[in-house]
Amino acid sequence: MKTIVVKVGSSTVADDHLRLRRRLLAGLVSDIAGLVHGGRRVVLVSSGAIACGQHVLGVQERPRQVPALQAASAVGQGRLFAHYERLFGDYELTAAQVLLTSEDFNRRSSYVNARNTLRRLLSWGVVPVVNENDTTATDEIRFGDNDVLAAHVAIMLRADHLVLLTDQDGLYTADPRTDGSAELVRRVTDPAELAALDVGNASRRGAGGMRGKTAAALMAAAADVRTVIANGSLPGVVSAAVGGKDVGTQVLAHPTNASAFKLWLRYAKPVRGTLEVDAGAARALAQGGSSLLPVGVTAVRGSFLAGDAVAIVGPSGEEVARGLSTMSARDLRRVRGLRSDELRAVSPHLEDEVVHRDCLVLVGEEAG
Repeated sequence: MKTIVVKVGSSTVADDHLRLRRRLLAGLVSDIAGLVHGGRRVVLVSSGAIACGQHVLGVQERPRQVPALQAASAVGQGRLFAHYERLFGDYELTAAQVLLTSEDFNRRSSYVNARNTLRRLLSWGVVPVVNENDTTATDEIRFGDNDVLAAHVAIMLRADHLVLLTDQDGLYTADPRTDGSAELVRRVTDPAELAALDVGNASRRGAGGMRGKTAAALMAAAADVRTVIANGSLPGVVSAAVGGKDVGTQVLAHPTNASAFKLWLRYAKPVRGTLEVDAGAARALAQGGSSLLPVGVTAVRGSFLAGDAVAIVGPSGEEVARGLSTMSARDLRRVRGLRSDELRAVSPHLEDEVVHRDCLVLVGEEAG
């Protein structure tokens, strides 16, 4: 039985006045219901809670501060799910609200629990409606964005298809909002081609825009999940995408042996700084499977905290790897170039490794 993950963005869920697009959502649910009654298992990942909350509260501009975003989401999430619940009920389907955070994917026990819950719901014929648990999330209130969350869910469930619905017809060769010569990309077979596209910035109401969809598609493709990025306003778009029809941008699977964690780190975790390393450290990372030690770091650029992602570049400026730093930029500037015994003498509270091998991915390793 095939499993499909469908993600619908804020710009599709709500209009410019922050009102739910009721007719569009009714058509989407009808499309999904047809697939479920036809024997498919479908998970719906839906943005729009913050926009829905803004409408209820009379707040026109998307809040910038995390507490305000969380409050708007708390108001809007229940109303949004209740609307989905009514729509699926019209087709004698039960919807289940599932709220996830990045910690649910980072901790093994939470990951297994979330996967088992989703699998059980699907086995019962229930449609899980998934969203970021915005009221408790602390990393910029988002997993990265809901596109990345959808990719993680697709990877977790070993889905056959990931369908990312947006307010554009798909991915373009350039940002169509600013470049009149931009052309729709119908088919992507090479991850490098996808990563090189100029997809523009986030949408006004959503968090990720087309850049988030690119990251999600790269993750999914590397995990052997076929992805389609298409316009959510097209009637029957999900059925068309799953049926292999020429709709939107199709990103073919390009499987690797990478874990979901490393795919997230490679493609979706925001990079907060850059570490320049010497030739020996670059070689040890690329060839020896080593962790990055302070002695190999020659320069630190940017401002980041422990746990943030950093790019690691060699002497000639080429990016070698990405990883999660165990130290802040401030601490690392004090101890860069030191041997482990010198590090312990200067700052005994710091880790011996700047980036541990388990939290590091080589650039190119996961893309190809």
